[in-house]
Amino acid sequence: MATRTSSTAPAGLTTAGVVDAAIALADAHGIDAVSMRRVAQELGVDAMSLYRHVGTKHGLLEKMADAVVTQIAPPPRSGDWVADAHALMRAARSTLLAHPWTTPLIKGRATPTPAALVHLDRLLDILRSGGLSLDLTHHALHVLGSRVLGFSDDLFDDSAASSPPPPEAAAMQAAMMAALPRIAEMAAAGATQTHDGALGGCDDQEEFDFSVELILAGLERRRARESSDA
Repeated sequence: MATRTSSTAPAGLTTAGVVDAAIALADAHGIDAVSMRRVAQELGVDAMSLYRHVGTKHGLLEKMADAVVTQIAPPPRSGDWVADAHALMRAARSTLLAHPWTTPLIKGRATPTPAALVHLDRLLDILRSGGLSLDLTHHALHVLGSRVLGFSDDLFDDSAASSPPPPEAAAMQAAMMAALPRIAEMAAAGATQTHDGALGGCDDQEEFDFSVELILAGLERRRARESSDA
């Protein structure tokens, strides 16, 4: 790729400008394309000038993830805490889906970024304003897990299941039917619906909404029970 000429001089370089250029590069070519040298080429500057603004590449990646999370726009409150919590998590999901390389960066961190803490505080305010006790709010965060930021992890990675089945697939399925009848039942049902994959990998958005709705409904029942017992 040819170096793009830029009017940005090192003296006018900003941290936000470097991060924005790196995000655009990741969006266009994937996170593996992001390097200090490549970002510098996009900005038309020397790679060494980036280090004064973002530190190492690791620092750049952290700032990229934080910048994306900052883009999460909290929907207006409706007064229904269940609906408001779901809407906020859907907003997070929409933002991260627009930058799919962000999720692995967030999952690889041991601590949340500053923007993630702001997002989390918004969700906590919805839960607490909705009447959840501190103890129940604590439990809620654990059970929601990564859904707070709009993504969830399946039990197994069945991303390779969309590949053409091997010639011996029919024999394997017959053996599975005999040895693992309930798994075979689920796989067969998934093949006739909207599911793909051995254990029914499916519409991620539908499954995300289903799990969030189920969790929030359970939390609301627990909240109501605690309130009536008080």
